Amino acid sequence: MARDVIIAGIDIGSTAIRIAVGQKLAENRLHIIGVAEASSEGVAKGVVTSIDDAVSVLSQCIEKAERLSGVPIDRAYVSIGGNRITVQKSRGVVAVSKADGEIREDDVERVIEAAEAVATPPNYEILHVIPRSFTVDGQGGVKDPIGMTGVRLEVEAQIIHALSSHVKNITKTVYRTGVDIEDLVLAPLAAAEAVLTKRQRDLGVVLVLLGGATTGMLVLEEGDVLHTAILPLGSGHITADLAIGLRTSIDVAERIKVEYGTAIPNDIGKKEEVPWKEVGGSEEGAFSRRQTAEIIEARLEELYDFIDKELKKVNRSGLLPAGVVLTGGGAKLSGIVEVAKRKLRLPATIGKPQGLTTAIEKIHDPAFAVSVGLVLWGKGIDDRTPPTLIGRITSGRMVIGQMRDWFKSLLP
Repeated sequence: MARDVIIAGIDIGSTAIRIAVGQKLAENRLHIIGVAEASSEGVAKGVVTSIDDAVSVLSQCIEKAERLSGVPIDRAYVSIGGNRITVQKSRGVVAVSKADGEIREDDVERVIEAAEAVATPPNYEILHVIPRSFTVDGQGGVKDPIGMTGVRLEVEAQIIHALSSHVKNITKTVYRTGVDIEDLVLAPLAAAEAVLTKRQRDLGVVLVLLGGATTGMLVLEEGDVLHTAILPLGSGHITADLAIGLRTSIDVAERIKVEYGTAIPNDIGKKEEVPWKEVGGSEEGAFSRRQTAEIIEARLEELYDFIDKELKKVNRSGLLPAGVVLTGGGAKLSGIVEVAKRKLRLPATIGKPQGLTTAIEKIHDPAFAVSVGLVLWGKGIDDRTPPTLIGRITSGRMVIGQMRDWFKSLLP
C-alpha cells in the first residue's frame, strides 16, 4: 500500500481521543480501515493542560489504530476546538490584475490575502479564512468570480483565530508522538465534512457538535458558512448537574446518564426509581428517573437557548429548512432530538458519518464525526480539490509550518 493513499484523522477531545484511518480506493472512494478510541488525559475544555499525560494517551491510541489498520501512522490531520477560538468578520478589496479585466485564480488568492490583513487579537494565530461571498464591481452574491470580467474584486470573509499557546500545545503533543501534522482543522468544520449532505448545506442547516466540555456550531446556507461559534457548554456539564442533583459521584452520574438518561421527563412515571451501586466502591442507593430526566432537560434547554441566541445574530432563528444536525459524543443522549425541535423550532436529526465504505460498525457512531471528517478533509486536499464544505478555505498549514519550525528548534 502506498503511503500517499493512507489518510489519518486525530480528534483530540476533552473526554476522548479518537483516530480514524482511511485508504483511497479505485474510483476515488474512501475506505475506513481502522479506528481507535481512548479516554483523554491532560486535556480539559479542549485545551491541553498536561503535555506528558496527553502524549502518553495519544501514543497508546495511535499504536492501537496502527495495529487495527495494519499501516503506520506518520502524518495526520488534527482537530482543534475548545473555547480559545474566536471568529471575526473581514473584507478584502483588490484591483483585477489583467488588462482585459478577466478575474483569475491569482486575483481570488490576492483578495483573500487582503481579507487576512486584519488586526489579529494579541497572542492569536489565523487558523482559517472562510470566504462567504465575492463582489465584482458592486455586483454582490458572487459564488465563484473566476472567469468573470471586472475592475474591482471584493470578498466578505470570516477569520477564525486560535490562541497561539493553544495551537503550540496541541502541535507539540502530536509531534512528540512522532506523527507529523498535515493540517489543523476546526472541529465543527471537520464534522460537517462527515455528516452534512450537499442538499442540507444548500438549503440551510445548523450543525451542532456536542463535545464533553464545549459545543461547536456551524451555520450554513447555499453552501456558505454564515456563522461559527464555540459555546462553553458540553455533555460533561449535564453529568456535573446530575452529580449535584442526585448527590452522587461524577463516575456514577456519568453511568446513570449513559444507561438511564433521557431528556423527556413526561415519558417517565413519577415514582419510577432505579437502584445503583458504585463500581469498585461501597456507595449505593436509588435515584428517581424522572428527576434525572428533568435535570438533563433543563441543561439541554439552556444549551439550545445559547444556540438560538447565536442563530439570531445571523437572522436564522427558526429559519433553516434543513434544520439542526446534532453530532458528537453528546448527541447520543435519548430525547435530545425532541428537545431540539421544541426549543429551536426547527427539524432535528442525529448526524452520523456517511459516504464511506467500511467493515467497522463503530465508524457510524456520531462520536467519530470529527475524526472521519478529518480523513475526508485530507482526501479533498490529496485529490487537489478543496474540501466539499468550502470552495476556497484557507487552512492552518502556514501556522503548522511555523509551529513545526518552532518545535524543531526546541529539540537538542
